[in-house]
Amino acid sequence: MFNLSLSSHSLGKYFHNNWFRSTAVRLEKIMRRQVAKQIKTDPIKHERGEVYLVGAGCGDAELLTLKAHRLLQETDVVLYDYLVSPDIVTMIPAHVEKVFVGKKCGSHSMTQAQICQLMSHFALAGKNLVRLKGGDPSIFGRAAEEVAHLTKHSINFAIVPGVTAASGCAAWSGLPLTHRDCAHSVRFVTAHFKNENIEYEWQNYADSNDTLVFYMGMNKITDIAENLIEFGKAASTPIAIIDQGTTAQHRILISDLTQICEDLKSTDLVGPALIMVGEVINQRSEVKSEMLHPHYKVAQRCL
Repeated sequence: MFNLSLSSHSLGKYFHNNWFRSTAVRLEKIMRRQVAKQIKTDPIKHERGEVYLVGAGCGDAELLTLKAHRLLQETDVVLYDYLVSPDIVTMIPAHVEKVFVGKKCGSHSMTQAQICQLMSHFALAGKNLVRLKGGDPSIFGRAAEEVAHLTKHSINFAIVPGVTAASGCAAWSGLPLTHRDCAHSVRFVTAHFKNENIEYEWQNYADSNDTLVFYMGMNKITDIAENLIEFGKAASTPIAIIDQGTTAQHRILISDLTQICEDLKSTDLVGPALIMVGEVINQRSEVKSEMLHPHYKVAQRCL
């Protein structure tokens, strides 16, 4: 292998002969063409950007992990969702390009396919990118679809977990997800399937003692309550709606399957909301979530 740093001029210094000089010139041109051809057909992989699928947590900005915060400071581009707290968005440095790609029920700024294309566009242009999602990327966060797209384009990626809505909202509300006396397991259920022809396992849900947690279910309360009762769930089973969990607007409505729709009429819950169903709701404790506010101790000293 020849070293490209040996130019025709330097070779000529060692060989004071026209034949050697002309041969060196031809050899250098051949080598440069071969290198250019190799670069064109086999791009250097490190010139591509890297993608991080990052969970932003379920509302409160301080639930963001340290790793997620560090990546936000180091990246070139952030694509962020509707459920990402505005307080987290303000943590992103000014020099980082921020692109809102939020999807809200009934209003999508971009389709999933367009988001995937945008991710690969930046990465293939050499930009490092954080795909910032509410909650945890791997729990109803479409991470699998985005990972498949990145893999197809040979783009390196990593996934950073976040506090998912079930654990964050339940803890903030003083609700255990499991309990030794009445709930040995918990199920996370999406209230919206990609294919509306897919049927819910209502019989399975009704027969189980699991704590049921429905994501994105604000508009499905009636369906959830009526189907669980129809398939044999006790009408007195507790149900909780947690609205805007872990934020300053956090509220909770607790009822039972027969009464929840009527009780909901007298509230102004707006969502996003999480629905919990199960006897474990009767184990609720009276937590003081205001203690978690960053200015709580300062306010206490002022009393």
